[in-house]
Amino acid sequence: MANEKTTQDQQQPGQNPVKDPKEWKTGDEPMTGPQNSYLHTLAREAGDEVDDSMTKSEASEKIDELQHKTGRGLPASQEKNKPA
Repeated sequence: MANEKTTQDQQQPGQNPVKDPKEWKTGDEPMTGPQNSYLHTLAREAGDEVDDSMTKSEASEKIDELQHKTGRGLPASQEKNKPA
């Protein structure tokens, strides 16, 4: 139907739509400095390693993965395996 909206269009006012990092126009560019720094912080806490040659989209996905692993950067309702 013409009046149906996608999930992205049904966002709350003032919120940015969530777009899959693989669909980012600049997703294949090297990760940013802040991404690199945050990834290394998360990886250290998770006992994981980071590939410094990741793209922006790969770094974003790895950040999401490590946030879930460490519980850092997530709303309290989504925290999993947060260290005590």
